[in-house]
Formats: sequence, structure tokens, C-alpha cells
Amino acid sequence: MIEITDKGAEKVHEFLASQQADVSVAGLRVGVRGGGCSGFQYQLAFDEERESDIVFQSHGLKLLVDGESLQFVSGSTIDYEESLQGAGFKVNNPNVVAACGCGSSFRVAEEEQVSAV
Repeated sequence: MIEITDKGAEKVHEFLASQQADVSVAGLRVGVRGGGCSGFQYQLAFDEERESDIVFQSHGLKLLVDGESLQFVSGSTIDYEESLQGAGFKVNNPNVVAACGCGSSFRVAEEEQVSAV
């Protein structure tokens, strides 16, 4: 399961409304791709639902996840934070065992077990 905080949902609703997107088919895509100094990077995007997506509903929004990314983001909460360094979405992911210093990439326990063999 994936969830989104009140503040995160508010920002997604604002963006979708500004784009006049239909929330019955559009939502926030939460994905993972290889890269960065720790192994994986998040990919967050506003997108329309695809046939192969796993869809979670939260705060009247669709959170769209492809099957390959689900194992890496399951249990995560998406938040929106504003700070002196800027503003943006943040993924609070219980699967992360290490992250790079800049916070843009991460490693999960499953990946550590594979590399230890």
C-alpha cells in the first residue's frame, strides 16, 4: 500500500486542477528507476492510469505504481515539504536501508542481500 499526506494530496489536487486533469483517470505516478550513487531513484510524475498499474486511492486521488516499482515503494508515504532549500514531494519509504548524502537516491534491503552473495 502507498499513502499520501494531507499536504501532499493538497498539492497534487492543486496541480491536477491547474492542468484541468480528470481525477477519475489521472493521478500521481510513483515509480523507481536504477541510478544515482545509492542504486535507485524515485520517479514522481502526474500521469494517467495505465492498464498494468496497481492503483491506490488516498484523499480522493489515484496513486499509480507499476508492478516492478511496487516492491521498492510498498508501505511508503508521499509528503510535500517546503523548506529554505526549496519545495517538493518527499517519499518516506520504510524499505530504504541507505541513502546518498543529497537524498536523491536510495538502496533497499533486498538489494543489499543480493550484493552480499
